[in-house]
Amino acid sequence: MRKDWAGSGVDLHLEVAAGGGRRRGLEEALRRAVRDGRLPRGTRLPSTRSLAAELGLSRGTVSAAYDQLVAEGYLATRPGSATEVADVSPATPSDPWSSSEPPPAPLHDLRLPAGPSAAPLHDLRPGQPDVSAFPARAWLRATRHVLSTAPAEVLGPCDPRGRIELRAALAGYLARTRGVLTTPDLIVVTTGFVQALNLIARVIDGPIATEEPGHDFYREVLRRAGRQTVPLPVDGLGAQVDTLTGATAAAVVTPAHQYPTGVPLHPARRRALREWGGLVVEDDYDGEFRYDRQPVGAFQGTAPDRVVYVGTTSEALAPALRLGWMAVPPSLIGPVAEAKLHADAHTEVLGQLVLARLIETHDYDRHIRAARLRYRRRRELLLARLGPGPGQPLPGVALPGVAAGLRALLLLPEAGPAEGELLAECERRGIALRAASPLWRGDGPGGLLIGYAAPSERAYPHALEALAGALAGT
Repeated sequence: MRKDWAGSGVDLHLEVAAGGGRRRGLEEALRRAVRDGRLPRGTRLPSTRSLAAELGLSRGTVSAAYDQLVAEGYLATRPGSATEVADVSPATPSDPWSSSEPPPAPLHDLRLPAGPSAAPLHDLRPGQPDVSAFPARAWLRATRHVLSTAPAEVLGPCDPRGRIELRAALAGYLARTRGVLTTPDLIVVTTGFVQALNLIARVIDGPIATEEPGHDFYREVLRRAGRQTVPLPVDGLGAQVDTLTGATAAAVVTPAHQYPTGVPLHPARRRALREWGGLVVEDDYDGEFRYDRQPVGAFQGTAPDRVVYVGTTSEALAPALRLGWMAVPPSLIGPVAEAKLHADAHTEVLGQLVLARLIETHDYDRHIRAARLRYRRRRELLLARLGPGPGQPLPGVALPGVAAGLRALLLLPEAGPAEGELLAECERRGIALRAASPLWRGDGPGGLLIGYAAPSERAYPHALEALAGALAGT
């Protein structure tokens, strides 16, 4: 429902700070009111003349503040209509599906700072797709089909490895699209990569190597599971597999698209990794999303007896589905299945059957193809706006990595600005992303990890411009 600030009896207390100029003080007071939900979406603001008279400011000061907040996306104007609060405020408490709290960080990036007190105006956090593009119609069709055709026994106990329908569909799909060599009997359906990592930690002994830089959260998962982690250095050719020794029991790697540098594992190093004697855990977190050529095939296809291949729907569909899979070597399928049984018995069944149906009807393939085109355009926009060349907002930044994935690593020049300074500026502008330095065990280089998939198609250009403004303003 539209709400009028002036004329409907609605009163709002604004504290305009004296320091820093009246216009800036009014802008910040209005930003806080929108972020806190005191000015909900659709609220009509008073005219510049009325607000100027009420606050004792000049009309030009109020008009300039309105213009700035329109440019930032907090306010919206239409010809012949009053200025309104744009669609950035927290949802009202009456909506049971929404919350005024910031959305939780995606599973891949749970170590993010808490961020603003309300949902970010520009969400560039890595590890999540554009959930507004979720294939809801295809999911609904598949759900209806499952509920109308599945026998009642599907609602009973399930094999800890998962429903055979999904395991069979995955075996065919992964062979066709990623070159994975497996069978339905060797697949275990999980709730995501974190559970897969926990299951592996339960069935092997000895230190586990993780890439450096790499997921700091995954290192913490292994530590809490009682496993020692050792660094596996990464350079421009990917993981330096020659540093692996016989004392290391397993290595967690991202061969198709290293996280976070974006480089694929060099062919010579893929051969060396195949010849190494330990267990390889392949995190194929966004293997489908390569934009300049055919995606690099899964490493598992070259050594299926020594590689645990792990994938999920978190970036292909949505993190909330909590559906993932492991293609396990024959020697480990028994222990892994038993560990899964004692972890949570089995993964939720109806979602498994719906995903199997999406794969069987090729709706999943169609969604991946459409998403690939959409994310490729976004990456090109990001490189054009932030990469080297005329008009770069912060000269000297580097954007390494191949044309793949849903995120970009932006490394800052040594001359500055500092990572903390830039993060503070981004937070001030309502931009949520994450720092790069925690991805190193020691003192890593300053930078940002930018997720370019999360915003909607409509919101992404504004988010990119806001980030460019933050870079230019530090």
